[in-house]
Amino acid sequence: MTGHSFDPTILRAYDIRGIFEDTLTTADAHAIGLAFISIQRDRGLGSAVVVGRDGRLSSPALAAALIEGLMAGGATVSDIGCGPTPMLYFAAHELGCGGAIQVTGSHNPPTHNGFKMVMGGLSFFGDDIQILGETSRNGPQLNDGGSVTEHDIQPAYIDRLAAGAEAAGLTVIWDCGNGASGPVTEALVSRLEGTHKVLFPEIDGTFPNHHPNPVDPGTLDILRREVAAAKADLGIGFDGDGDRIGIIDAKGRQVPGDLLTAFLAQDVAARHPGAPILLDVKSSESALRLIESSGASAQIWKTGHSHMKKRMKELGAPLAGEMSGHIFIGDGYLGFDDAIYAGARIVTQMIRGGQSITAFMDSLPPQNATPELRIDCPDTEKFAVMDRIREHVFASHNPDDVNVIDGVRVRANRGWWLIRASNTEAALVARAEAEDKAALDGLLGDIEAALGAAGLAWVRP
Repeated sequence: MTGHSFDPTILRAYDIRGIFEDTLTTADAHAIGLAFISIQRDRGLGSAVVVGRDGRLSSPALAAALIEGLMAGGATVSDIGCGPTPMLYFAAHELGCGGAIQVTGSHNPPTHNGFKMVMGGLSFFGDDIQILGETSRNGPQLNDGGSVTEHDIQPAYIDRLAAGAEAAGLTVIWDCGNGASGPVTEALVSRLEGTHKVLFPEIDGTFPNHHPNPVDPGTLDILRREVAAAKADLGIGFDGDGDRIGIIDAKGRQVPGDLLTAFLAQDVAARHPGAPILLDVKSSESALRLIESSGASAQIWKTGHSHMKKRMKELGAPLAGEMSGHIFIGDGYLGFDDAIYAGARIVTQMIRGGQSITAFMDSLPPQNATPELRIDCPDTEKFAVMDRIREHVFASHNPDDVNVIDGVRVRANRGWWLIRASNTEAALVARAEAEDKAALDGLLGDIEAALGAAGLAWVRP
């Protein structure tokens, strides 16, 4: 078969993502399917693939083309239709499929879309995505015997989410943001005791109420107002494909993913004392100390859901989390990032543990930390910029104070700061945390100096 080449900007570190009918087309989707099943069969993982999609307007066309490509390569496809990405992961596990692909643009703008992939029970990312591009260019072999069957996995998935969940006596607001989590969330809360209100459960790929991205504080403003109006115990928001969570406590505070992980660690570590619990490189020292105090071993790892899931399996870790709201629970669950399950687990822990998320936040000392700071930087330049930043850092800091597991994380001036290249956006990401506001200001100056040394002008917040 004649080979197919992709726009190089869409083959990213964790997934494939582009602008529909610009850098990403249905022809690309067909080629992805054909190359993916070729690799899967070559690896001895059979021909069974499960396919799902989110609620973006372009997702049905891309999913149809993807399935055609998979069948052209001889795949036996189980089409689970529209739903959150973790439902795809659940389906791959339950159906025993060698591969799984979700058509999703995650938290990107409505005109964007892409593909998250699993093969052999592991995230298909990094070098695998480059191999897929090469396989497609070389023209993978066509095979007979391809087929597709629709499979309604949603009832079984909801059963699993609801198993053991408790919410009696709580008032909870759930914000689905018109993303793919809406119908599943409505079905889940209908089984829970307590008082629940679900905002924007209708799937609408134009996202008419707000963009579903819980990292952006502005996207949780409606949820925050609803929590206050209802005097609710907490609010739970999801991103567009349901694999990232945002929490608003009863006092209107947003709880970042690293602290959510530390909250969950109190329960998990009681069953797994001394076990490794992972946080990504953007996470705070406060969260690391909380996890250690719970009796677990806190470890920092690379940002990115694929990196975290791989590392969890390597270490047998029962829990991991990212500041961005990806929470991975292996204790009593399947170890992938499922925001809906994480929400149910947080609510259940509030009941069983006797501590609300608000009381947990009240117990923490004041934080002198920035949120995630975004610095625009073209995809074609950001990794070269990071090389220059690393050179500056090693020339101006003690190497023992520098962690380069993912970008540069530097201990300095009674705190730490980080700059790393985003693997999903044309941007660098920075963050800092210090003992007091004066020290934090000094760390922001260090970030400004490092960016300046790399040729980037930046105005600190």
